[in-house]
Amino acid sequence: MSAGYEVAVRAEAALGEGPTWDPVGGRLLWIDILGSRVHTYEPGSGRRTVRVTGQHVGAVKPRVGGGLVLNLRDGVALLDPDDTFRWLRHEPVPGRRANDAAVAPDGALWAGTMRYDEAPGGGSLSRITGDGAAHTVLDDVTISNGTGWSPDGRLMYYVDTPTRRVDVFDHRDGRISGRRTLAVVEDGAGFPDGLTVDADGCVWVALWDGAAVRRYTPGGDLDRVVALPVPRPTACAFGGPDLTDLYITTAATGLAAPPPLAGSLLVVPGAGHGAAQPAFAG
Repeated sequence: MSAGYEVAVRAEAALGEGPTWDPVGGRLLWIDILGSRVHTYEPGSGRRTVRVTGQHVGAVKPRVGGGLVLNLRDGVALLDPDDTFRWLRHEPVPGRRANDAAVAPDGALWAGTMRYDEAPGGGSLSRITGDGAAHTVLDDVTISNGTGWSPDGRLMYYVDTPTRRVDVFDHRDGRISGRRTLAVVEDGAGFPDGLTVDADGCVWVALWDGAAVRRYTPGGDLDRVVALPVPRPTACAFGGPDLTDLYITTAATGLAAPPPLAGSLLVVPGAGHGAAQPAFAG
């Protein structure tokens, strides 16, 4: 078990999520789902920006040509480099919202959803290409969360939080098969939430109500635990110029007495070696 965390941004996010390193801008992107806000943070200068989205936002990722793609309550939208907003797919479903998303090696966005009431099977995971074409990959999901790929792109890791599992699929040409369990988070250790895959193919997963981030080897062995001062870390990603700093988003929502750093963006300098993440090809 190790700690060594620092506070990157002392914030009051209700539900901080989705840290993503933007190498072009030299900044970290992250969101507050329930606050309907997209945050940016430049570690070199300390500069921050906050954008209000107008509705709950589940994820934000860079685009190949500049700008951002947003997984929003009512669909997937684009922010152009000039800050123009437009829908790529507008498909609101009453009672449903966006959740975590990730960009695959081929530049497609894999976007998750869930019901506000967390009804079993009420969410989904869809693959969305740059032209807006969508295909539902998984349709019996409760809380679609962490998604990531092995460095060679042949494996996809996935979390449906209430299952307590980190699953792994074979991945080829935008399709997945052979679902199996990589790791199970035991009772009392929290629930798996967002994840990232490092350059060695190890899977780092944040544990909601577990006050920690864990790293699992490609074989499913637990080989590192990062203890944290908040009970609800939500997701993690490597950032910084050399992708060695592990950024961790956290949540304060649902806590009767949130600790001082709940909702802040934390960072563990020199935690490992991240893999460069592709931008959305749209």
